[in-house]
Order: sequence, then structure tokens, then C-alpha cells
Amino acid sequence: MLCKICEQQTREIFSAKILSRHLVKYYFCDNCEFLHTEDPYWLNAAYANPINLTDTGLLQRNVCLSRQITPILYYLFDKDGSYLDWAGGYGVFTRLMRDIGFDFYWADPYAENIFAKGFEYSKDLSIKAITSFESFEHFVAPMTDIQEMFSISKNIIFTTILLPKIIPKPDEWWYYGLEHGQHISFYSEKTLDYIASKFKLHLISKGNLHILSENKLNSFFSYLTFGKRGGKFRKILLKFISHKCGSSLHGKTHDDMNLLISKTNMHHESPV
Repeated sequence: MLCKICEQQTREIFSAKILSRHLVKYYFCDNCEFLHTEDPYWLNAAYANPINLTDTGLLQRNVCLSRQITPILYYLFDKDGSYLDWAGGYGVFTRLMRDIGFDFYWADPYAENIFAKGFEYSKDLSIKAITSFESFEHFVAPMTDIQEMFSISKNIIFTTILLPKIIPKPDEWWYYGLEHGQHISFYSEKTLDYIASKFKLHLISKGNLHILSENKLNSFFSYLTFGKRGGKFRKILLKFISHKCGSSLHGKTHDDMNLLISKTNMHHESPV
């Protein structure tokens, strides 16, 4: 089977039972160190609920990410730019970021937009950067999905847990998501390096948070956000900067309410 990232030959490394009934083969690429399942024929069953029931950290993750992403957008990109949350789920992150003061929009072909209604993405918007959290591991054809994202913006901020250096067995790593069957693509540091090189972009990566950007990002704020040195001083400085940029933004909660009310009134007005 060919690798879905670099199209080199892969090798089967193990099989695992998904959804307690499908014995699925996993393939590893020695060239770019990407791991993926065989063609995922079980996805209709896996996505009976678009947001899997075991994702108990959904709200906590979005709250934490909204705080973490705020200084990144404010200092590394453009506080006045428009942004898109790709695979935005129920719209939690989009709503949180608009509440903070960023011009955020939502897109997701599978989930219902509950919390950010009225702020769906349209192609006439000029998007500065895309955020996409816990979505890359769901991609059936990763390079196709990534290319589609790059057609909107050459800046992507995303999360996915990277493969450990020693590939875990199926029962040794919860991120395989065998119980829900939605995780089918797994990236390593080398995989992300390959993607960045393929699209001629800069990569910054730390832990589960990664940025692909057309621009070489400001080294000082990159150090604050992604640096490994500085310890307590760096954390205190980052907290101060996060508070400073957050307090200088004007939250859109009230303005959005008025905008949606005006749209509703216009919709209900009788034609003259």
C-alpha cells in the first residue's frame, strides 16, 4: 500500500480491532514515518455521532486552546484579520474566539453548528489563518484535505498528537481510538517536516500544537509560545502577554447578538 503522504511503499506493522468488530491493518511509511489504516470502510458506523461520545475533553480543550491561541494570532499573525476554524464541530471554539474579539468563522461538513450560528465560512472571506484542532488524524486523504485548506490560507494552526518514537502496539496508545474508529491517520515529526517541505512552508511544532505558515514567524513570540527554555520566567511573561492582548481586544459577544437580531428582523419584515 502506498503512503498517503509521500506515496512511497509502506509496510504492514500490525492489525487492531476497531469498533470491537473490524480487524483493521495499519501501514507504516519508513520514508516520512506516517502511519495509517487500510482504506477505512467502517467510517459510516464510526460517524453515527460526528463528535464521538468518548470525547469528554471537548469543552475543556476548547477553553484552553482559546487562551493559548489568542497571543499567537495577536502577535504572530493579525489581531484584526479574519480566521476560520476548520472542522469546527459544534462551533464552540469559533464562539469563544469571537467572544475574545477575533473575527472567526466556522466550517464543518459533518457536525451541526450550534454555538456559532450566523458565522459560517463563505468563500468571499479573506482568511488570514486556519485553526483545526483534533482533525488531522481523521483525514482519509490527508494531502487532499491539507491542499484544500491551503487554497484558503497558507497559515494553519492545528493540534494532533504525534507518533511516539517507538510505535505503540494497539493496546498501548489510547490515541488510536479503537473504540470509536475515527482516528485513521497518525503523524510523526518527520511527517510534518515532509509536509512543510512539500508546500514550501515554515513549521513550528511543540507537543500537540503545530503551525504551518508561509511566513517565518517572529522568533521572540515563537520562543514564548513554543520554546522549551526559560522555565517559570517564560510562563509568567507569556501569561502577562496573553492577558495584555486579551484586554486590548473588544469582544464581539454583544455586537454579534445585535447583528443576528438585525438579520432576524430583516428576514421577518414583510415586503412593501
